Amino acid sequence: MNSILTEIDKLQKEINAFRPLEGDALKQIKEYYRIGLTYSSNALEGNSLTESETKVVIEEGLTIGGKPLKDHFEAIGHSEAFDFIYSLSKRKDIAELELKALHRLFYHRIDEQKAGEYRKQKVYITGSKYPLPTPEKIQTLMAEFIQKLNQQRKEKHPVEVAALAHKDFVFIHPFIDGNGRVSRLLMNLILLQDGYSIAIIPPVLRSEYVQALEKAHTDDKDFMDLIARMVRESQKDYLRLFK
Repeated sequence: MNSILTEIDKLQKEINAFRPLEGDALKQIKEYYRIGLTYSSNALEGNSLTESETKVVIEEGLTIGGKPLKDHFEAIGHSEAFDFIYSLSKRKDIAELELKALHRLFYHRIDEQKAGEYRKQKVYITGSKYPLPTPEKIQTLMAEFIQKLNQQRKEKHPVEVAALAHKDFVFIHPFIDGNGRVSRLLMNLILLQDGYSIAIIPPVLRSEYVQALEKAHTDDKDFMDLIARMVRESQKDYLRLFK
């Protein structure tokens, strides 16, 4: 992990040399990552829209024939949640209410009543041998999660903080659905707040990603390494856009 972090820090210096971005360049970068993150994050959860279809749905407001309405709602909702993390990116903190707001933006077209509200029923992750917290524990766990996150930001590398936040949030699983999407938005909000670019986990790595998350209940090394690699690849991608 340390060798990857060293490489990430080196790449970050190269990226910073192109900053500050303004005008069209800033807008194009944001839109590039809006489509990339929305497509990949939804696809990891089984959304059937391709990347080009996701772009059409978000940018032109069109529906794709033969594709479920829910898949369209997930694309539009994720795009709105993406705007929200950008609005918070100039700050250095994250509040519990903002995580609820992220979920509300992503989920309100799918289920207005459950959007932005912690779940009130037990849920299970198919294929996982680890039980999720019961609903009555979520409020306390989320308060502890935010406290822990704020402390980690004082002590650890931002990429480590982002990966740990992603993992810990998923293990709490506070919402009825959309937890994976919110965890990846949260991870990227932390990265943005610390000056990094958006990190995308491509759907082709879904199996490795799911296995690393499952293993992270007892040993999070593989998961931490995976997220660090994704940050590094995103940095290289960012630099390619400029070179």
